[in-house]
Amino acid sequence: MAKAKEILTERSKSILTLTLNRPKVLNAVNGPLTEQLFDVLAAVENDDRIRCVVIRGASGHFMAGGDLKLFHSELDRDGDERRRFFEKFVYQVHPLIQVIKRLPKPVVASVEGAAGGFGVSLLLACDLVIAADTSFYTMAYCSIGTSPDGSSTYFLPRAVGLKKAMELALLCERLDAETARALGMVNWVVPESALASETAKLAKRLASGPTRAYANTKKLLNASLHSTLDDQLQAEAESFSQCAGTADFVEGISAFVEKRKAKFKGK
Repeated sequence: MAKAKEILTERSKSILTLTLNRPKVLNAVNGPLTEQLFDVLAAVENDDRIRCVVIRGASGHFMAGGDLKLFHSELDRDGDERRRFFEKFVYQVHPLIQVIKRLPKPVVASVEGAAGGFGVSLLLACDLVIAADTSFYTMAYCSIGTSPDGSSTYFLPRAVGLKKAMELALLCERLDAETARALGMVNWVVPESALASETAKLAKRLASGPTRAYANTKKLLNASLHSTLDDQLQAEAESFSQCAGTADFVEGISAFVEKRKAKFKGK
């Protein structure tokens, strides 16, 4: 029997679009989806042909969170056995966040419809988020009697502040797209009908940029969340000099002096 495709891939030149493909359950996360998404992202990590990754959901929704029918099927286990099962489940999910953060190219979440639970964690882990004006968001975890996973307790306070993060996580109230943008969870909100075209425009812009400079910038900004000032200054010096050795740096400086638009090759 053929393995179900929980992740659909589409490559357009140097842009790779990954579609979460469990539409009957609003693309809720399960083991196969986790495994397939990780495998694709890990393969992309050292693939210089891909210069931007877009993550979206199938059939009008991003991701509703965990697969609650799967969760329900495990309730007959005794408490310790159930705890071990879900600990393994979460440990399977978390490498996704790590590979997104270390990926040396921009990762864009294109969000429509529902983003709940781990769906919120996933979009927060992405580098940029563009969303439809009809999209909506909820942490959801406390609504099913559990605490968050997937890095949202790390990234959410850094995006919205500790007090607001506490409110969102404890009360699990639904946010509309403009509220999510105002809080810093989302970068851009566009009309639902324009989401695909605006996502493509953003991805094309990123994919035609200085990929190695983007990779170093991403690494620096992520490290700044837990680095000292001295460590960050040292990392900046090393990173800048690395970029100065690239062909894109030569092109960028030359284009500026020649008063033309730079044509970066990602090298």
